[in-house]
Amino acid sequence: MPNRLATEQSPYLRQHADNPVDWRPWGEEAFVRARAEQKPIFLSIGYSTCHWCHVMAHESFENPDVAAVLNRDFVPVKLDREERPDLDRVYMTYVQQTTGHGGWPMSVWLTPDLKPFYGGTYFPPEDRHGRPGFVTVLNAITRHWAEKREKILAGADEVVAALRRYAAEGPARPAPEAGAPVPTLPEAASEGLTKAFQYFYEAHDANWGGFGGAPKFPRPAVLNFLFRLATLQGPQTAVGKEMLQIATFTLRKMAEGGLQDHVGGGFHRYSVDERWFVSHFEKMLYDQAQLAVSYLEARQATGLEVYGWIARDIFSYVQRDLTGPGGGFYSAEDADSPLPAEVGRVVPDEPQATRGSSGGFALPGKQHAEGAFYVWTKEEIDTVLGADAAFFCTHYGVKPDGNVDQDPQGEFTGKNVLMQRQSLAATAREHQLEVSAASDKLLGCLEKLRVVRAQRPRPHLDDKVIAAWNGLMISAFARGAQVLGDRTYLAAATKAAEFLQRELYDEETNTLYRSWRESRGTIAGFAEDYAFLIQGLLDLYEAGFDIRWLRWAERLQVAMDERFADPVRGGYFNSRADDPNVIVRLKEDHDGAEPSANSVAALNLLRLDTMTGLAGARERGVQTIEALRPQWEAMPQGLPQLLCAIELVVEAPRTVVLAGDPAAADFQALAAVVAEQPGPRRALLAADGGVGQNWLASRRPYLAEMQRVGGRATAYVCENFTCQAPVNTPADLRAQLTA
Repeated sequence: MPNRLATEQSPYLRQHADNPVDWRPWGEEAFVRARAEQKPIFLSIGYSTCHWCHVMAHESFENPDVAAVLNRDFVPVKLDREERPDLDRVYMTYVQQTTGHGGWPMSVWLTPDLKPFYGGTYFPPEDRHGRPGFVTVLNAITRHWAEKREKILAGADEVVAALRRYAAEGPARPAPEAGAPVPTLPEAASEGLTKAFQYFYEAHDANWGGFGGAPKFPRPAVLNFLFRLATLQGPQTAVGKEMLQIATFTLRKMAEGGLQDHVGGGFHRYSVDERWFVSHFEKMLYDQAQLAVSYLEARQATGLEVYGWIARDIFSYVQRDLTGPGGGFYSAEDADSPLPAEVGRVVPDEPQATRGSSGGFALPGKQHAEGAFYVWTKEEIDTVLGADAAFFCTHYGVKPDGNVDQDPQGEFTGKNVLMQRQSLAATAREHQLEVSAASDKLLGCLEKLRVVRAQRPRPHLDDKVIAAWNGLMISAFARGAQVLGDRTYLAAATKAAEFLQRELYDEETNTLYRSWRESRGTIAGFAEDYAFLIQGLLDLYEAGFDIRWLRWAERLQVAMDERFADPVRGGYFNSRADDPNVIVRLKEDHDGAEPSANSVAALNLLRLDTMTGLAGARERGVQTIEALRPQWEAMPQGLPQLLCAIELVVEAPRTVVLAGDPAAADFQALAAVVAEQPGPRRALLAADGGVGQNWLASRRPYLAEMQRVGGRATAYVCENFTCQAPVNTPADLRAQLTA
């Protein structure tokens, strides 16, 4: 009989609806029971495409004997970290500070008033390699709860007090010397930018790209910082060249490795080795969005079309596999997928895996394996490609016995992960082909494999539409429309924004909601939802000049300020103040797999100040930067996205105003010039002679007089309260922007 999770919207919670564990969703029913029975809460946090969450579920949560212990001694609660990122951050901070590491699944034991007293991540079912098994841990906690409850409760109080100190003061660090002068923001920024670059320069892997050793995660905020600072320094300077080289080399190596899905497009979550070879195969929307922007910036910075094609591959994947009928973007695809009866081949008349819905698979008796959808035997490739197989296998390192040397789980025996082993020019020479012919042959091979692979049982699709991640993807498609000149990307971004406004926004209360799945969820949005969507709307306006997106961005910023801003210290809390079940309101102070809400909010506020003159925006942007100064002064490499915002404070912003009809060819030709190179310190506005210009001029009066000159679209480049002479041609605008 299904448990209480069966009626939840979250695919992750529904995956556990048939467990013998008496799971309850996070909420008052579970808390009341824990208080009434004076039992500790076992809180399990994960997400539906998490490989090790699946492992622990199969090993422990589907085991009736383990379930009996959980149900007898605890109140078991399941939480989707993608639905409640604020709670995930609170308890992850506790786990990281008490164990030295974190990750998912996250396992935390709480007092009935939600205070943590013990935690970890994955626990094996039995004791192994000196690591206690899950049942051992459960029994030990039960015994201590019975015998030493007062000590546990006192310790939990101390934990919460420490978390609150952390929220107020940030990580502990040495006190400044007595009497030492406090550097100004420009002085501190200069030192922070230098320290961050030095860190990434020294951490850069000169052989394989990226920073540090295995495992390797894409961290686009770092690449954003490197591209931004390279432009600020000048791409022809020694420092500028070095930063561009580090960023583009990393992007090239990621794209050559198994991290990229060469057959279907898009990127996997991370690589377990230093070569970007064997991936953890889940695909997250936020990675696709941010990496697409990174490859677009590489295209702008270098002029090399290869980076544009990689961005196009990402967009194709998202449009094909992660876009819902209404235009919203789905969250993720799983690392694991079912194995057909004959590995790598679909048996005729076998039912395909159901995507979405409950989060499970309708393939009775079949096993799941990580990467099963993506890996190949050489026999399969020979069968599909025939005479072209040798060419393909040379290029991607395919071997008869498989090419994965380190395989501790034994999942890749005889399998090949596709990784570009040499340049296309080298492969062409080896097979006596012209490069253009080799390129055509390679694309043809990949398409044949994609068609065959599409018949395999697919990984589970998490079809939640998350506001924050959709904001990132709207930014990416909008930027793609600008840089690549493809209006279909503008249409995709616009349709997604319309979906969010229709399905996840309450105009009457000016409230954004976190997620949608079949219908709008009940959870109101968090700081990151507002910040990421505002960024997406600003980028969408600059790509298509539809004033409704600037208007909505302003309204959302007002709501974000009201609900999440810290009026005392500045910056933004992750969660709202009116949630009684959040034991401490934290501020995100690290740009990790996703940028922090504070970093993006600071950028948004400074852009809104330049674009619309939103009252107090610049002051709040500076306050946000100053609120996190202790963190970025001590460890600027932890907040590379925020460093990009600092640059907008210490350097005079530049505004480009294009007068004319945004749909006209001469207007679009000028807009294309603005998108040719990465553009720090720049806002792009349209004086369209209509509703948009009137609205902007009511906030920025100087825009009222800007109009076409000589009946042609005209560009005005303004900086330091002065505008250069208006120009009509792309060449003249290019000259002004590069002067």
